[in-house]
Amino acid sequence: MQLNSLVEHIPGVKDLLDELVDRLPTDDLPAVQQRAQMIKKKLPSIVAGLKILGKKDKFEPLSIGTYLERNAEKYPHHPAVLFENASYSHRTFNMWVNRYANLLRKEGFKKGDVAAVLLENRPEVLVVVGALAKLGAIAALINTNQREEALVHSMKLANAKGFIVGEELFSAFDAIKGKLETTASLNFWLIDRGRSECPAGYRDLAAETDLLSSENPPTTGTVFLKDPCFYVYTSGTTGLPKASIMTHFRWIKASAGFGLCGLSLQAGEVIYVPLPLYHNNALTVTWASASVNGAALAIRRKFSARHFWDDTRKFNAKAFCYIGELCRYLMNQPPRPDDKDNPIVKCVGNGMRPDIWKAFKERFDIEEVYEFYGASECNVAFINLLNVDCTVGLCPLPYAIVKYDVERDEPVRDENNRMINVEVGETGLLVAKITEKTPFDGYTNKEANEKKLFRNSFEDGDTWFNSGDLMKNMGFRHAQFVDRLGDTFRWKGENISTTEVEEVINKIDAVAEATVYGVEIPGTDGRAGMGAVVFKGNLDTFDGKAFAKHLKPNLPTYGVPVFLRLKSELEVTGTFKHRKVELKKEGFDPDAIGEPVYVLLPGTDEYVRVTKKLKGEIDKGKYRF
Repeated sequence: MQLNSLVEHIPGVKDLLDELVDRLPTDDLPAVQQRAQMIKKKLPSIVAGLKILGKKDKFEPLSIGTYLERNAEKYPHHPAVLFENASYSHRTFNMWVNRYANLLRKEGFKKGDVAAVLLENRPEVLVVVGALAKLGAIAALINTNQREEALVHSMKLANAKGFIVGEELFSAFDAIKGKLETTASLNFWLIDRGRSECPAGYRDLAAETDLLSSENPPTTGTVFLKDPCFYVYTSGTTGLPKASIMTHFRWIKASAGFGLCGLSLQAGEVIYVPLPLYHNNALTVTWASASVNGAALAIRRKFSARHFWDDTRKFNAKAFCYIGELCRYLMNQPPRPDDKDNPIVKCVGNGMRPDIWKAFKERFDIEEVYEFYGASECNVAFINLLNVDCTVGLCPLPYAIVKYDVERDEPVRDENNRMINVEVGETGLLVAKITEKTPFDGYTNKEANEKKLFRNSFEDGDTWFNSGDLMKNMGFRHAQFVDRLGDTFRWKGENISTTEVEEVINKIDAVAEATVYGVEIPGTDGRAGMGAVVFKGNLDTFDGKAFAKHLKPNLPTYGVPVFLRLKSELEVTGTFKHRKVELKKEGFDPDAIGEPVYVLLPGTDEYVRVTKKLKGEIDKGKYRF
């Protein structure tokens, strides 16, 4: 199939290529030709991916287990998983999975049963997920940073038949075990790495599987595309986590979209995984992308910015997965002479911000960035198939970007009560149509499901998924991520995008990272912008005049943060998302939060320190913000 023929079969690609040629200056045309050649080179892989993406029969017996067994036959001696100084071939790994599957089957696990999994990154996470998948059972992947109430909440959502815990998290789990309302029939397995004996009430999972059969269980062929394979929990940045249902259908589709059409990794090649495996970016996007052609995952227990590039050299990784904040952490590391001396060619992930995108590629010599947009519960995805800078790329599936009233927290509707599409270049709410090809698998909590749905949006009887994200319509079925609705706030009658303000702040050389949110000022409408900022140097060197001088020309008047809070570090979730809930609640009272707070008073050009006296004057309305 020739390139011209291929792009005709991918909605939006031909239009986008034509637009690039029309709009770019002549001296940029080689870049367009390079992208076209890149796609042409990947034609066989893309065609294979499109065939999988076109699958409709959800009763087809195709699953994670199918991939594992196929790879064991097709690439028996190629590596499947690399961890620390160990390497496991596809054949060895599949046999390991089978021993676990055969034990769980013997213990009564069957299709639809759930096991709660609490493990830090190591091969056993993939082994447990693979074993359960071969039975048609479900792994509830618990965030390893959760403790107490949040951990109890997540465990109860799973409604698990058994609990599989790593010795590294034994104390955290044992502390809440008594709150789970469990019965004696439930299993508590511990995956041990150093204990001399298993604690009372627990069973040593690894020891129990050592002598079991390593043959493929007969159940793999009874697992269909429609069946759930694991639960992935939302980060809980705005409340307690929800458990999102992932199916084999979505995992297999990810293997095609990200793996074949995007990364195109081959057997023997390696993708490095610095993200937690309880996160969909790692477990679905990356594992599926590697598995589709028999490539390998290289796993690190926990992310380390200092050791990141050393790890890529150690594992000879051609690619890695990322979250945008992870890339910023890498950029904040002191420059090294060997920054470009790494084997990485490409990366896949989401959240790479425009303010560091090109600098990141240049500093570390990265050729291809497969930025994507998606969420655990979302039924559509965008991917930067053409490797165009600063975009989430294309989506061939049915979606719309509609006008949204942030203040009323609802889509704008016309006189017929229908949603209104935004124009090209405008920002609105991303909604995705729920169809047989693009189903909403939902959460385990049915009430949470209904809150994510819009009905009768464009015609009677239709149903659309509410992404909760603001996107800019770039035209040609591609978009640019703008902000999450929960992070957008109103000030001076205008919508403030926190990510856009963060990008401007982060361009200041002295800033290591920043997060922006809205806080209430007594006697004013809406919320005033506030930035929590971490500096590379001493906080005492903060220059309020220079800071304001940088922000004012680069932001609209209403977008310049009124307050700044200087911090030594920002609290993040296990997937590097900034926790803003507490920051919003704490506001701008320096005595209450115990950290320096600065304010840009109306009509001034310098951020000044907020004192107790000044705080009182602001509260009493002395200044007209």
